[in-house]
Amino acid sequence: MSGIACLAFFSFACTPAQKTTEPEEINYISYVDPYIGSGEHGHVFVGANVPFGMIQAGPQNIHKGWDWCSGYHYTDSVIIGFSHTHLSGTGCADLGDILLMPYSGAVRTARGEQDNIEGAASSYYKHSNEQVAPGYYSLLMDNGVKAEMTTTERAAIHRITYPEGEQRLLINLKEGNGDKAYDTYLKKVDDNTIEGYRFSRGWSPQHKVYFVMKTEQPIASLQVFNDDAPAGENELKGEAVKGVVTFEATAPVQVKLALSSVSCENAAANLNAEMPGWSFDEVRSAAEAKWNDELAAIQIETNDERAKKIFYTSMYHMFIDPSLYCDVNGEFRGHDDKVYKADTWKNYSTFSLWDTYRTLNPLFTIIQPDMVPDFVNSYLSIFDQQGKLPIWPLVGGETECMPGYSAIPVIADAYMKGFQGFDAERAFHAMTTSATYPKQKGVPFVLEKGYIPCDKLAEATSIAMEYAVGDWGIALMAKKMGKTAEYDEYLKRGHYYEQYFDKSLNYIRPKMDDGTWRTPYSPFRSLHGVGDFCEGNGWQYTFFVPQNPEGLISLMGGDAAFVQKLDSLFIVEGDLGEGASADISGLIGMYAHGNEPSHHVAYMYPYAGEQWKTAEKVRWIQDNFYTDKPEGVIGNEDCGQMSAWHVMSALGFYQVNPSNGVLVFGSPLFDKATVRLPEGKTFEVVAQNNSKDNIYIQSVTLNGQPYEKAYITYDDVMKGGNLTFVMGNTPNKDFGAAPENRPTSQH
Repeated sequence: MSGIACLAFFSFACTPAQKTTEPEEINYISYVDPYIGSGEHGHVFVGANVPFGMIQAGPQNIHKGWDWCSGYHYTDSVIIGFSHTHLSGTGCADLGDILLMPYSGAVRTARGEQDNIEGAASSYYKHSNEQVAPGYYSLLMDNGVKAEMTTTERAAIHRITYPEGEQRLLINLKEGNGDKAYDTYLKKVDDNTIEGYRFSRGWSPQHKVYFVMKTEQPIASLQVFNDDAPAGENELKGEAVKGVVTFEATAPVQVKLALSSVSCENAAANLNAEMPGWSFDEVRSAAEAKWNDELAAIQIETNDERAKKIFYTSMYHMFIDPSLYCDVNGEFRGHDDKVYKADTWKNYSTFSLWDTYRTLNPLFTIIQPDMVPDFVNSYLSIFDQQGKLPIWPLVGGETECMPGYSAIPVIADAYMKGFQGFDAERAFHAMTTSATYPKQKGVPFVLEKGYIPCDKLAEATSIAMEYAVGDWGIALMAKKMGKTAEYDEYLKRGHYYEQYFDKSLNYIRPKMDDGTWRTPYSPFRSLHGVGDFCEGNGWQYTFFVPQNPEGLISLMGGDAAFVQKLDSLFIVEGDLGEGASADISGLIGMYAHGNEPSHHVAYMYPYAGEQWKTAEKVRWIQDNFYTDKPEGVIGNEDCGQMSAWHVMSALGFYQVNPSNGVLVFGSPLFDKATVRLPEGKTFEVVAQNNSKDNIYIQSVTLNGQPYEKAYITYDDVMKGGNLTFVMGNTPNKDFGAAPENRPTSQH
């Protein structure tokens, strides 16, 4: 989500992609800078984790609002501890579970405040004393304690070096990140083991985290506190339990901690399975190897070291979420608070679907194909738990955040691309049930009227247009499955965006319950949360028809009128008005790259025969909105979506329709990119004569043969081979211009 400030393998693939580091032994993680996106409004996670891991161990600041959604912001200087669950790039805050804060001296439990931490367990810190890298985090705090951490999928290990004095470790179960604990528990099991849990409510309506903590050095004592009030030793249950561990060891202390959504017993099993020993360096090396393996999915060739840094950091951000959400025995806690077991698949959560269905999920079908069936099965499990497909599921709860039913185009895309490993009939049933679910926002209006009245529901126009994207995906899947009646019904619904098109103005326009247009109406106006659009305005949503750009072109009167209107989007200026969404960022005219509804828009020109204009816009966005600074992400990172746009666009193409596998050409960023595919295959993208000025495609060859189309299909990419672009500094306006060479919505 850009924030409310608040599928087995391919049908032709027998084995998953061979994930071994390239023969050159490239150290891809050396190009990753986790600070990128930690400033401004990027909201990225900074800390130690492995790709798609359940646990994210990292620093936590005092929560001070929107820019602390991950628990950390580059501008901060106060640390309250190191927690083990974090969001990355979201526009809402939550998690921050199981906070550990090491310090020395007198026992203390208070958090303190931003402007006063005197007498608190918190500490000041400086970035100069911080080390951040994939799989590793280290900080020498101003209190003299050096804290290092690294992880496996479900466990973390901390190496803590204390200064002189008593060695304390605060376990804070009260504090989270924008949520509120309602039940917490802490118990010393033996001289090296502590267990407990933290149950909380926040953005996710319910979130249960059990943990087991093992210490290498014996625990001298565990003092327990009800918030900051002393409450004895060794065991306590309450709303805000804290505990202070005292060690007598003089050597660096090592602490291991594993999580579970099910039980302390499962947490212990996770720890024993993934981290039986005490070698911090071995765990770190294994984490780094996992990151190198995943980042090797795309190997780029360029002399621009800064561009490598931005690209591989973007890939790093793409692999933080979705997060693993099952124990080593397959068990996990569902949205209905019941325990389920994934026997033949891995369960995941933290699906920012309103964002990621646009780019990240289509990109995963290319570079993470072995994970796609697990994602789909995770959605279907959630359907069984709550009666509809997920909207924005977060580790055990449905946030109901953002418009649309965005799991639907992801499932349709997987099926259309030939993925197996999930039950297609079961999936289709879940899709159509969700699309007719009476408690789903505005669905009864869609079924009755074909549109959602803006005077009956906030953000009605955005919600309905998002539904139309999903409905188009259902139609494509129905056609392939031979379900003629369903195909006809959902294709009709996929055209419901037409209900909102006011031909007298050539804008999408909200419609009232009585069928009249919203009057007065300004396409510039945006009112966050209570207006007609979700995180956008009429200008932006006028082009929100990724499922059928040709239909929108026709509504506007043909190619010339459409191009003129699209040109205007990138240059028009106007006042969004008081109360506009903070997510509307990265503006070029009224195009907003910092927010997801605009992400496909620059790629719409080829549908009208002017691919060269897409090249201009895409290259400008790449050069200006993705940098190597802490503020280097122009909007919320959104669980990898912002970065996925950069990565896919750098390859020279983008999937506009999220469910049909048609990849529209833009402007390739690098001299060469090699994409790792299943069965040991690769797909090379070469850009001859590429430079900052040579942004326009002059000609293309596919496997050495002339290629005239302004797009390539997913199937052609997955066969492996070579796509070569010849670039130049002036547009070749004939390239892709002929109607037969333009991308299409039906494939």
